[in-house]
Amino acid sequence: MTLDLHADPVALTAALVDIPSVSREEAAITTAVETALRTQTSGFEVVRHGNVVLARTDRGLPTRVVLAGHLDTVPIADNVPGRFTVENGSEVLYGCGSVDMKSGDAVFLHLAATVAEPAHDLTLIFYDCEEIAAEFNGLNTIERELPEWLDADLAILGEPSGGWIEAGCQGTLRVRLSTAGVRAHSARSWLGDNAVHRLAPILARLSEYRAREVDIDGCRYREGLSAVRIEGGVAGNVVPDAAAVEVNFRFAPDRTVQQATEHVREVFAGLESEFTVTDAAPGALPGLTAPAAKGLADVVRAHGSAGIRAKYGWTDVSRFAARGIPAVNFGPGDPNLAHKRDEHVPLAQITAVTEMLRAYLEGNQ
Repeated sequence: MTLDLHADPVALTAALVDIPSVSREEAAITTAVETALRTQTSGFEVVRHGNVVLARTDRGLPTRVVLAGHLDTVPIADNVPGRFTVENGSEVLYGCGSVDMKSGDAVFLHLAATVAEPAHDLTLIFYDCEEIAAEFNGLNTIERELPEWLDADLAILGEPSGGWIEAGCQGTLRVRLSTAGVRAHSARSWLGDNAVHRLAPILARLSEYRAREVDIDGCRYREGLSAVRIEGGVAGNVVPDAAAVEVNFRFAPDRTVQQATEHVREVFAGLESEFTVTDAAPGALPGLTAPAAKGLADVVRAHGSAGIRAKYGWTDVSRFAARGIPAVNFGPGDPNLAHKRDEHVPLAQITAVTEMLRAYLEGNQ
C-alpha cells in the first residue's frame, strides 16, 4: 500500500490500520513507512534497521525533538480493515491499532511531511515489537546499536493519551512471595502444614496497604500494590506443601527500582516467606521543567480542551528518561480502549493532536 503523508492524518490513520502489523509481522507496514518517508519528505536522512525506520533532519537548530511510535499491534480480533462510523454525534474510526498507536504514528508521519519551517530539528523513530516481551522491543536494538539516534532535548511518544500530555510514567516491580509447608492427606490435615494457608498474612498486608500519592511537576501519581497471581495446590485430597503469590508494585517515578524493592520488603517484613524479584523497570520523571518540554506544555495548556496529567502505567518514555531526556506520552485515543475488540479513536482527537503538535514544532507557542 502507498501511504500519502500529505493527506489528512485521519485518512492516513485509516490507511495504517488497514495494513496488518501484529508483533513480529511488521515488514509490510515498515516498508510502507520507509518508502513514504524517502519519497514524500525533504531534508530527512532515512535509515532502515530491521523493522525499525529512523529519519532525522540536521538543520543546525538549537533543539532536537524525537517523535517515536511503535508500528505493531496486538493480534487482530476481526477488526481489520478499519471502519468509520458516527457515535453520539461524533465521527470515530474503529480498527486494530487505531488507538494503540497508529493514529499517533499518522500524526507524526503527516507532520514530518508538512511542517515547512520547524523550530526544532526532528528525529522520527518507528519501531517494532513493542506489544510483546521487552527483549524484542525495537528500541532495545536502536539503543544498543545506534544510540545516537535517541539523543534529543525532548522525546514525544505517540502513545494514546486522549490528546493530553501524560507525563513520565510509573515504574513497575513484580515480586514472588513463596511459602513452604508439609504435604499430607487432607483427611488427616493435622499431619501437614498447609502452604496455601501461610499466604493469609501476605494477603492481609495487601488488604491493609494504603497507596502513597505524590505530586511531581504538577502531576499526581498514585502508587498501587496488588496481588496479581496465586499458585498452590496439588490435588483435591492433598494438603499443599508449596504456594506463592505474585505481587505487582506500580510506583511513582521519584523512587528508584532499588527504593521500590526496599519498600516492598518492608511491607512484608517479618512474614515467613521467600522474597524473589521477578521483573522490574524504572519509572520516568515528568521533566516538564526542561525548556523543550515546557514549550510543549504551554501549547497544550493554551489549546483549552487538553491538559497535563501523570501517566499511569509503564511506557517507553522510561528508556529516554534513563538517558536524561525529558519524555512524554502524547497521542490521540483513549488508552482504556487499547487492545480491545472495539478499539476506536475519535477523529476530532486526531485533528486536535495534529494541530497542537504542529504549533509546537513550528514554534508557535
